[in-house]
Amino acid sequence: LHLQPQSLGLGDDEVEFTVDNGRWLQSVLTKMADPATLAKVRPGKGFLAKLRPYQQEGLQWLCYLHGLGFGSCLADDMGLGKTVQLLAFLHVLAAGNKGNRPSLLIIPASLLANWATEIKKFWPEMAVFIAHPDFHKPRRVVAPAEHELAGLDLVITTYALAQRYEWLQDAGWHCLILDEAQAIKNPATKQTRAVKEIVAQHRVVMTGTPVENRLADLWSLFDFINPGLLGTPTEFKKFSKGLADHPDGYGRLRRMIAPFILRRLKSDKSIIADLPEKVELKSWANLSKKQLVLYQQVISAMADNLAAGADGMQRKGMILAALTKFKQICNHPDQYVGTGSYLAKESGKFMRLAEICTAIYEKRERVLVFTQFKELTAPLADFLEGIFQRPGLVLHGSVPVGKRKKIIETFQGVDYTPFMVLSLKAGGVGLNLTRANHVIHFDRWWNPAVENQATDRAYRIGQQKNVMVHKFIAKGTIEEKIDAMLEQKSQLADDVVASSGEAWLTEMNNDELAELFTLSR
Repeated sequence: LHLQPQSLGLGDDEVEFTVDNGRWLQSVLTKMADPATLAKVRPGKGFLAKLRPYQQEGLQWLCYLHGLGFGSCLADDMGLGKTVQLLAFLHVLAAGNKGNRPSLLIIPASLLANWATEIKKFWPEMAVFIAHPDFHKPRRVVAPAEHELAGLDLVITTYALAQRYEWLQDAGWHCLILDEAQAIKNPATKQTRAVKEIVAQHRVVMTGTPVENRLADLWSLFDFINPGLLGTPTEFKKFSKGLADHPDGYGRLRRMIAPFILRRLKSDKSIIADLPEKVELKSWANLSKKQLVLYQQVISAMADNLAAGADGMQRKGMILAALTKFKQICNHPDQYVGTGSYLAKESGKFMRLAEICTAIYEKRERVLVFTQFKELTAPLADFLEGIFQRPGLVLHGSVPVGKRKKIIETFQGVDYTPFMVLSLKAGGVGLNLTRANHVIHFDRWWNPAVENQATDRAYRIGQQKNVMVHKFIAKGTIEEKIDAMLEQKSQLADDVVASSGEAWLTEMNNDELAELFTLSR
């Protein structure tokens, strides 16, 4: 370490100091680099998830950096369970944080349903307040009083509302956590500035994208979790420009940020050994305002028809017709109405699709998107083309047989074709599409055999990667309720649904149907 003596008042000659980091600092750096060496940390009995070994190491790493006062970036690959690791971390914090400030989690609006569901599943006793109108009646968020805040473990809000609610800015938090943290990659935006102004003792970010490879985003991220580590914006920009002439700078940068980023990949053999070859995930989506209105209208019409005493085939046909309408509304209101431009903001599922496919695009992986509705294939393909910045492929029952072979060859070829949208019946059997390692069921058939057949277009001999299967479910709707029924009654799924499709729903009595169709919040 060299210091200019003028700054110390020691004269004009340069004074040289030597700093020995010592054994303690060396052990700290070693532990930060290898979470497996850290002391075991266990959540309490109220935490219901069983952590995989690498998730346990992630918990230990988060707690260790928190103890040192460092910010951290959990950047595990999509599907490796960043949410459950973060909830386990918060559970550990809560045990030693009674009566103190809660933590604040900021997420994209499309992830609200996912987080609410994961909390209910893994930590049902968590004291959580969701600062978003959709979770309050009437649709208005009232800031918790000071004594109410002290009794909370977590407050959740969105990036948009974090700018709007002044009480979020003023409260002061124990830990400030950002999910999909690429939302603050541009330091000049109002959103980024608002988030960085929030006062918190500790900071954590989560992202499934390889932040360590994107210099343009890196400075802003580290300015949030560990301000000053990468210098000022001017200094970092100068350093980045100099990398063309001094490429060894990449190695120095990587060594500097490595202790603060934990990234595990599905391609890592130590992770693969612990994971099944097919990982199935449920992706939850909230309904938009437009979807809520249309859904309620169909419920009212359905109730009137049931009350009128329809029976026999007329009753069965009415129920199946209503089921189709509910599915269409859950997908996108324009599909039900039959007109419109399919704006993403009007559909929770389209917003969720954008989140997942953006991560797929950044890794240059490929995805199959299944829907049971032929009329939805074109809008989905148009939407995905905007995300992937290039066209994909569409396959449904009206595509001539002779053309299908060419479509499959194109998708399986060397040139990057990022996505294929398929109608479930046309694309569900007989195709080999192993270039894709992601499968998205945009709407549910509720027949495990049919869905598995579709998934097996990618999950079959010749597949070189783990396959991620994303099953979309609209929160609070019939989709969630039927999924829960099939979860609880596996025999129903195996014996009844597999043989009869959706016709079993028509055998329910009026009260059961009313409960099934009612929109829950």
